[in-house]
Amino acid sequence: MPDADSVTSLTRCRWAETDPLLRAYHDAEWGVPVRDSRALWEMLVLEGFQAGLSWLIVLRRREGFRRAFRGFDPEIVARFDAADVERLMADPGIIRARAKIEATIGNARAYLAMRDGGEAFSDFAWSMVPDAPVRNTTGQVLAQSPQSLAMSKVLKARGFKFVGPVIVYAWMQAVGMVDDHDPACFRHHAAR
Repeated sequence: MPDADSVTSLTRCRWAETDPLLRAYHDAEWGVPVRDSRALWEMLVLEGFQAGLSWLIVLRRREGFRRAFRGFDPEIVARFDAADVERLMADPGIIRARAKIEATIGNARAYLAMRDGGEAFSDFAWSMVPDAPVRNTTGQVLAQSPQSLAMSKVLKARGFKFVGPVIVYAWMQAVGMVDDHDPACFRHHAAR
């Protein structure tokens, strides 16, 4: 992470220049490879909630999401019931979209089914992109890719919801499977 004096003079991806929270997320998190299964699942859930909205809205509510979904512990979330759905629908600290809330609960169950079947979510996700990180050298960011389409299909077949190829591609960017930093960005090809 750059020091405070150089932060404003750095060239970064244009989307990250519009807000200090986006800038901090871009500089420290976006595109950094994530190998922890729970953290990958959390980010997939957040990307699903972002669908149709801006990522800044999700970032501003991220701590609210973590509180509401009990630290994104799949064991706890999988046990949520109708009363929990209503509690979440009344929570101003998150994005209150019933279908996305219900999908998160179902996705926790799908995550646990994979785990209980002997498959770590991280191993599954990274195996779908064996040449990761896929490095974009064009500066043109895609909305989806053949890899995100394939992963979306497999996730859906395993019972996951809100995992269309566009959401999955955004997730792949966020967790470092794809390096889509602009070629002029100081983070381009820097994530490890």
